[in-house]
Order: sequence, then C-alpha cells, then structure tokens
Amino acid sequence: MSTAGADFDLVVLGTGGGGSAPASKCRAAGWRVAVVDDQPYGGTCALRGCDPKKVLVAASDVVSWSNRMLGHGVTGEGEATIDWPALMRFKRTFTDPVPAAREQALTKQGIETLHGEASFLAEDRILVGARQLLARHFVIAAGSGPRRLNIPGEELVISSTGFLEMDSLPRRIAFIGAGYISLEFAHVAHRAGAEVVVIGRGAPLPHFDSSVVEKLIAHSREIGVDIRLDTSVTAVERAGASGKFLVRAKAGDRAYSIETDLVVHGAGRVPNTARLGAQAGNVRLERNGAIAVNEFLQSTTNPRVYAVGDIALPPGSLPLTPVAAHEGTIVASNLLNGNRKRPDYRGIPSVVFTQPPLASVGLTEKAAREQGINVRVKTGDTGGWYSSRIAREPVGMFKTIADADSDRIVGAHLLGRHAEEVINLLALAIRNDISATEMRQMVYAYPTSGSDLPYMV
Repeated sequence: MSTAGADFDLVVLGTGGGGSAPASKCRAAGWRVAVVDDQPYGGTCALRGCDPKKVLVAASDVVSWSNRMLGHGVTGEGEATIDWPALMRFKRTFTDPVPAAREQALTKQGIETLHGEASFLAEDRILVGARQLLARHFVIAAGSGPRRLNIPGEELVISSTGFLEMDSLPRRIAFIGAGYISLEFAHVAHRAGAEVVVIGRGAPLPHFDSSVVEKLIAHSREIGVDIRLDTSVTAVERAGASGKFLVRAKAGDRAYSIETDLVVHGAGRVPNTARLGAQAGNVRLERNGAIAVNEFLQSTTNPRVYAVGDIALPPGSLPLTPVAAHEGTIVASNLLNGNRKRPDYRGIPSVVFTQPPLASVGLTEKAAREQGINVRVKTGDTGGWYSSRIAREPVGMFKTIADADSDRIVGAHLLGRHAEEVINLLALAIRNDISATEMRQMVYAYPTSGSDLPYMV
C-alpha cells in the first residue's frame, strides 16, 4: 500500500493514550510519523478526565473519611471541608505541565507535532489548517465529546471539562444525566458543600448490576445528593438577570422547574467524527458515529486507516483509557507486522469513583443468564464487615457471578471501600481463567479489603 511521494508513513490523530503506542513504536522502527491534535497535547484522561477528576475525588474521600471518624479516635475543630480554589490549584499541578511535556517527548523521538483540526480530503490525504498531509497510514485516536442534548438553552450548559476548570464552586448545581460523570462529580460537589441534583432519563449505570447500582443510588440520596430518575430535561433557561438558571424537567405527566446556579452536561459522549471528513476519506461510520473497524481495528472501507479508543468502540470494547492504550498497542503491532493481533476485551474492570466507589468487571447476572450460563450468584452486604467498620464506611455490597459448571468467575460488582482495587483481582481471575475455588484458596495479606475476596466468591 505504498503512496508515492507520501509526506509520512503514519499520521496519528490525537495525543492521548490510544495514539501513543502507534506513534512511538512506528517512529522507533524508522517510520516518518506526525501527530495532530486540535486540543492541548495529552488527551482527555490526562487533562480533562480521569487524572484531574481523581485529584478531586481523593480530596473528597479524605473529607468523607475524616468526618466519619470524628469522635471515634479523630478530633478537630468541626468537620473537615474542601477549599475548592486551593484544590483546583493543586489539580493544575498535575494537568498544566502535561501538554508541553507530551509535545517535547514526541519531538525528541523525531515525531512531527501539528496543531489544528484534521479532516480527510481523500483516502490518503488530510487537511490540517492550510497544510495537506499525504500518508501511507492513519491512526485515529481522537476520542469523544459530549453528545448534543438537543434542547432549548443547551448553550447555557457547561461540559465536564468546564466543571474541572471552575475556580469557585457554585452553591447549587444541576447535573443532566445519571451516568459516570454526573454521579462522580455530584459526590465531589456535595462533599465540597454544594446542593446537588442529578437528573437522569433512563436507568443509571446500565453496564453495572442493577441491584448494586440501586444500593449506590439509595446511599447517595441518604447523604444528601438529590437524584431524580425517569426524568427528562426539556429546556434550560436564564432566571432573569440574576445569573441563575431554570432547568425545565418532566417526569411522566408532571412538568416542573429547578432553580440552580450551574448546569453541567453529564448525559453521555459520542465519537469525535463529526468534522473528520469521513466520507471524503472513505471511512465508514456506524450509526452512533463511531468508525467501523474490523477485528484488527482497521477501517472496514479504507485499509490505510486504523481507529482506537472512544472513536471506534468495537463490540466488547469500553470507553476507558486503559482500553484505548491496549488497542493502540495492538494497532502498532498490526501496522509494523501485518494484521495478526486482535484486542482482548476479557476481564476489563470499570469504576465509578463515588464515595464509596462502585466497581464492575465481566457480566451482570442478567447478561450471564441471557448467554445461557448456569450461573451461581453470591451477594451480600459488606457494611458490617471489619474492612468497612474500621473506616466507619456504612455502605457496601458485593455480587459475584460464576459459571456453576466450570467454576469460572464471569462477573463481579462491588460497592464499598477499596472496591476500585479489589476489582482488579477479580479482573485478573476472569482474564486468566482462575477459578472461584482457587481464589478462595489464595492466602491474602490480612487485614485488607483483598482478604474479603474468599467470602465473595
């Protein structure tokens, strides 16, 4: 597939985790490589997603734990609180250095770095600003962005990116959507002293087991997060000249409004393909806007193009940075050695960083039964377990799903202290066919949350 006189052997669109391996590995093999981004270099996770979010979550967790322990061995002048401006300054110590450092690292490897929006002119050619780039191959790792709400007043709503850049926290915040983004930020904002309402149209967190999700929703309401489900937002309006907003909502036949100081979009994301010029590049898109790829993550219509991460999301994939990085490594190998490797989506853990966190891996009970698996389910409340009591964490739950015939774990869903770490052990078991019996027979460090595992499987 040579392109006579091509400017580059490879052009990568996006500078996050998905495009890193193809750019670096192909450059190390002597390829002429360029990367393009219309955002600051570093990608969503490092700059506008997981990493800065976890800085806020960590502070929120400290406040929650400290206040739970008051009078139980911990003393202080009243409850711990979050200093939002100081927390944002701390967050920026993580995010501010990233773009320059990422670009310098690419340049040091001999990769040309370009800034601007890229769109296809032909199967082998893209336009970046006023410059045309001819290339033998393209890797599209441009991620996703907030989906359109298609309601009046949508322009008044800020994205999660905007939330992560606020120097002060408004007193009242409304989140549209009841998924990862809204629930995580709602818990943080609540711990920081804001009045929070989450408005969700459908079932929250559908990829997690519904019984564990219900436990999280109930706990969120108990601590003061107002969660309204089966409710549609129909419009957002300015409330006169006060700087406040009215969120128009409808639940069944009942229409009402919520006055708030800020409205945040947490209602899902879509692949960033709207301005890609996919048709000109003969790049077929799925109905959801994702790039259609084969088992090797190669475009089904333009063999020069590969796609990884949120912009593709083939069956089994999840919109998570570690998944994009895994796919990037697969694509790098396929570019250099021909299409031989396929991504492995078994045992991918996912976490909602609420307080406490909700974690999941593998199948839900419903999905396992639909696949005809002879399921063995274990479930229980862990709020009274030693690992919860020592931190006065009142809420916790587990649900594990195993194949009764093979003794293999096929799914696990955890809510509680250290769930985000314990889920990795269960993911390891699923990915490597470690049986429930073997998990029970393992000798664990004690007392740890990991040592609870034998009672869960």
